[in-house]
Amino acid sequence: MSSFKEATSKVPTLSEKHSGIPDYLLDKAQDAKALIYETRTKETSTKQRLPVVPQGIEKKRFYEALEELAVQLGRENVEVNHKPLVDGWYMEHPNTHDMMPILDSEELVASAVVYPGSTEEVQDIVLWANKYRVPIFPISMGRNLGYGGAAPRVRGSVVIDLGKRMNSILDINPDDYTCLVEPGVSFYGLYEAIQAKGYTHMWVDTPDLGGGSIVGNTLDRGVGYTPYGDHWACHSGLEVVLPTGEVIRTGMGALPGNNTWQSFPYGFGPYSDGIFSQSNFGIVTKMGMTLMPNPGGHESFMYAFDKEEDLGPLLQMDIIRPLRIGNILENVAQVRHVIQTLAVKGKPRSTYFKGEGPIPEETVREQVRKMPIGDHTWVYYGMSYGPEYIRKYKLEIIDKEFKKIPGARRIDTSTLPSDEYFWSRDRIASGVPDFVELLWVNWVPNGAHVAFSPVSPISGADAMKLFNMGKRRHHEHGIDFLPAFCVGLREMHLIVEIVYDKADPKKRKAANDCLREMIDDAAKDGYGEYRTHLVLMDQVAGTYNWNDNALMKFHDRLKDALDPNGILAPGKSGIWPARYRGRGWELTKTSGNRSEGNGVTPSVATKL
Repeated sequence: MSSFKEATSKVPTLSEKHSGIPDYLLDKAQDAKALIYETRTKETSTKQRLPVVPQGIEKKRFYEALEELAVQLGRENVEVNHKPLVDGWYMEHPNTHDMMPILDSEELVASAVVYPGSTEEVQDIVLWANKYRVPIFPISMGRNLGYGGAAPRVRGSVVIDLGKRMNSILDINPDDYTCLVEPGVSFYGLYEAIQAKGYTHMWVDTPDLGGGSIVGNTLDRGVGYTPYGDHWACHSGLEVVLPTGEVIRTGMGALPGNNTWQSFPYGFGPYSDGIFSQSNFGIVTKMGMTLMPNPGGHESFMYAFDKEEDLGPLLQMDIIRPLRIGNILENVAQVRHVIQTLAVKGKPRSTYFKGEGPIPEETVREQVRKMPIGDHTWVYYGMSYGPEYIRKYKLEIIDKEFKKIPGARRIDTSTLPSDEYFWSRDRIASGVPDFVELLWVNWVPNGAHVAFSPVSPISGADAMKLFNMGKRRHHEHGIDFLPAFCVGLREMHLIVEIVYDKADPKKRKAANDCLREMIDDAAKDGYGEYRTHLVLMDQVAGTYNWNDNALMKFHDRLKDALDPNGILAPGKSGIWPARYRGRGWELTKTSGNRSEGNGVTPSVATKL
């Protein structure tokens, strides 16, 4: 069992650590931590463990190589991973493995972690990795939870933790609403810096939890919930260390002395930024972002819908799609299922149901009838922006359209208590990072989650097809189904979080099997995931196989040209360097759950 000391120790704050919590959220974080440890039964081993050595390099030579790197970077910045694996939790997470493993924790595990303090030191690490053929895996902060966390895809890789020493906000420009940040800057950190400067005319778009890296989230094409919710579309300018050690700046940054690097993303010639998103083609050390102007007013709203089948007409072309495209519905809003209303309270499902298999729908409905929102199946969370007279005009249009669905009702939010989840969505949609979303992970003991994230048109038929498929597969595997639709401008993401007991091998297998079935089911109907967990990357990449896998062949050619020694994040997004290909490294539906392949192709050292 987890110790009382672990559960009650103080959560680090931003003033103490780059990955810490803002003071205004400290109480929430302490409460969330207590709830997580309350249901944790997985023990933390105290037994020392042997470090993993990556395939392709003998043990003695590997330690000699680490010693050489320690001399370069300083011994305090090179750590061998020989201690017991401690999962921690969101605010105190590991950088050696995935704290929410879907395979055994020792499968996707680092051999060592290194901490560069500058772009030049990242270059040194890359040159070192080429010299010794050591696979390296960069992370910004390692909080990509649900998608692999800090774990490297190749067992024994050396993790490059960019965030610990590269966490500066290099510039905030209050005139053109831009900033320039390093990988260790979280959404919490940027928000606090803007507030400290008194720049109330600027907002930060934030995801559900604000503790992740702005650089990491954006490169993985994560989303937030204001009109600036497409983070990749809002970035401008990258500094990148290539896999052979050269440094480039993209866009206007390639012009010496340029002053529009953060305000015009394209520059001249081919637009190369895209190849560094969700890829293993370079290590981003700086990134520019645009910030949202304060719209001069905002008002959150929420609608409840009675029936599962209401999802269809709500998302049909004559309701949400034209309102979203016409910017009457302005932000990346959520349509969430009733089970999430219950789960986000942070209580284990055993509070409501002690049986096996999915919790009965009537049990869920019975519980929510007692809550402030009342009985419902779907809830739409949205926000309107601008002066009051503009908001009133738009909200009247929305109300008229939404109430075309029988039984639809707008919730009087003035009646909701301060701890109601609605208020968290209100803060996030107005650019204030929060800490509530994590609570549904407590749904099961040792709660972990992994995401299924297909993209579809904003269409009722598509929504119902994906919903019914996901529900059927979840029930086949005895898993509760927690769906939410995030509505973009012309598409929507279905985000299904599978919450499972990471200490139970059967539960992990059920989650993995369910995901793999859904990936294939979705692909057959033309739906592809927009991001996925490390374990699932090969399978998802394999579904993008038009014209005899032409896209992956193109990625392979880019990989071999930019990374001839195959050292940078092999396997990320299903892109394998030449020396790994054909050796069984791919993790697919039929490959089993061993993450390693059969060695690497020997190669002669390339002169760099």
